[in-house]
Amino acid sequence: MRRIPNFVLLRAFEATARLCSFTRAAEELHLTQSAISHQVRELEDYFRRPLLVRRNRMVETTAEGLRLQQNLCRVFDVIEAACNEVSLGPTEQVLALHSAPSFAAKWLGPRLPQFMRDNPNITIRLSSGAPPIDLVRAREIDVAISYGSAIQPAGIIAVPLGAERIAPMCSPSLLRSRTGPRELITGLTLIESQLSRITWSDWFACNGMALPIKPRPSFDRAALALSAAVDGMGVALETTRLAERELSRGDLVILGDEEFVPLHRETHFLSFRADEADSYKVKQFRDWLRAAVGLETSR
Repeated sequence: MRRIPNFVLLRAFEATARLCSFTRAAEELHLTQSAISHQVRELEDYFRRPLLVRRNRMVETTAEGLRLQQNLCRVFDVIEAACNEVSLGPTEQVLALHSAPSFAAKWLGPRLPQFMRDNPNITIRLSSGAPPIDLVRAREIDVAISYGSAIQPAGIIAVPLGAERIAPMCSPSLLRSRTGPRELITGLTLIESQLSRITWSDWFACNGMALPIKPRPSFDRAALALSAAVDGMGVALETTRLAERELSRGDLVILGDEEFVPLHRETHFLSFRADEADSYKVKQFRDWLRAAVGLETSR
């Protein structure tokens, strides 16, 4: 048996803390202000500590109250999403998609509206995280897009999303017209992208150059490294797939585009369960994604 307070008390507290008002919480939950105040007080008695600081017409959370409110907000969001899924019509489906954060923000997110327009009966539920997802254990996830590698136990299919070009990119403001690419890149700050499939050591070795020995700022997300490059911090060594918008707008340029050795790696992978490969929502997303990255769709 779960040892948690009455759900009604938790709901009253979450609404009050979120809205900073007993009155507003009462309006939202269709109860009296006195009832909401009593329920919050009962929850405080349960925990034997104050969760709210009462002021004239407003309330503020204590440190413990804030932590509880933030966690309850996430839980209630999950409950609300689950209830919405149950209420969907018989032809509507929810696709639970987990993606590497930078891929979700820089490449997938801008394209999802088109998928949703093409598939109005499929609702996307997107989550993100850096570690690859094990779909054998994470049954609540339908498909996963991972960066660097994919967990592929028995029963899981992992499909590479094509080779991506990994190149040095910087703000055009750092370019000097009379300086060649080789001289320029050795003088600029090199931005370290911790998860990149190709390191600066690899890149300099491939181009027959010595890696400059100097401090390098480091970021654990490709999106952060690219943002730093846009801001003029230095040169980021990242996949051009994630920098499509910045390159097309001219916020970034590929340094020495015709001078340096082009390097390509399979960087992102799509995973799904083999016994769900032909389910409508998985197949629709898989075929759309493969077409979006320039690969042939499945048969």
